[in-house]
Amino acid sequence: MQKLPDTTPKYDYPMEWDNFAALRVTSFDDWWNSIGKKTRNMARQAERKGVEIREIPFGNQLIDGIWRIYNESPIRQGKRFPHYGVSRGSVREHASTFLDCSIFLGAFFEGVLIGFAKLTVNETGTQAGLMHIISMISHRTKAPTNALIAEAVRWCATRKIAYLVYTQFSYGKKQRDSLSDFKEHNGFERVDIPRYYVPLNRLGAFLFRTRMHRSLIERMPESLIAAFRTYRANWYHRRMPSTLQGS
Repeated sequence: MQKLPDTTPKYDYPMEWDNFAALRVTSFDDWWNSIGKKTRNMARQAERKGVEIREIPFGNQLIDGIWRIYNESPIRQGKRFPHYGVSRGSVREHASTFLDCSIFLGAFFEGVLIGFAKLTVNETGTQAGLMHIISMISHRTKAPTNALIAEAVRWCATRKIAYLVYTQFSYGKKQRDSLSDFKEHNGFERVDIPRYYVPLNRLGAFLFRTRMHRSLIERMPESLIAAFRTYRANWYHRRMPSTLQGS
């Protein structure tokens, strides 16, 4: 993929459009004034309810906190949460990637980690990616995720990092959901970026031309996929009612 802000195709390779959820960072105040009143109130809510946001070094306290967050519920957003049931060793391995260019922000309530964000800065220092941001479902009324976003923007603004990227804005053919709405409310916009494919042989070129490089689910009609998502959420609703707070 090309890097922000370069969105015009530059290379003569097979290409498709991909997208980022990107926030152009000028100053914290500019961002704060650009988001809606409700979103600002959510970011303030964490502090009013006793949540402290601070940078946390990589170590046992962080690993234990992430492990507790991951193992809070097997279901999140109506689907099985892939990190549920992982060991502390797996958490350490997963969190230790790109440590030389990453920082961790923690949301603490009464000394306990209830949410965290991992920011990774690219090699040019112009873009920071939210590689992971997640909070405990049981503390969602305290809005720790909104507070973590605010601190991430502040961190980027202080270091003159031009873009904060929150993975993709939309995935596959699914254009809108609660996560994309959350990103939009916090000032992120969809930015389309060229993604290039370089076939290594004739078979690779054939697979690209016939769209076979995409997964099966990416080639299915969105109406069918949406029906499956609804069925899946309802199935978890019936089978695991105690985890509904994560749906």
